[in-house]
Amino acid sequence: MNTKEAVANRIIELCKQKNISINALANQSGVSPTTFYSMLNAKSQNPGIVTIKKMCDGLNISLTEFFNAKVFMDLEQEIK
Repeated sequence: MNTKEAVANRIIELCKQKNISINALANQSGVSPTTFYSMLNAKSQNPGIVTIKKMCDGLNISLTEFFNAKVFMDLEQEIK
């Protein structure tokens, strides 16, 4: 799994935990739903940290809480 996939998986996991849809998350975060959907599929290979921070604000969590998940601890090195 690469970092982009880990971010997408974490977003989906948090939406399930908070029982909200991607559209609701977008509204809470002040980010367009299109941006979130592009982060969840192959369109966005590099989700921006500012967007991730806005999403965290919308979820009332810190960046540390977002990245403090098992999905990020097992990532392989992407520089080859």
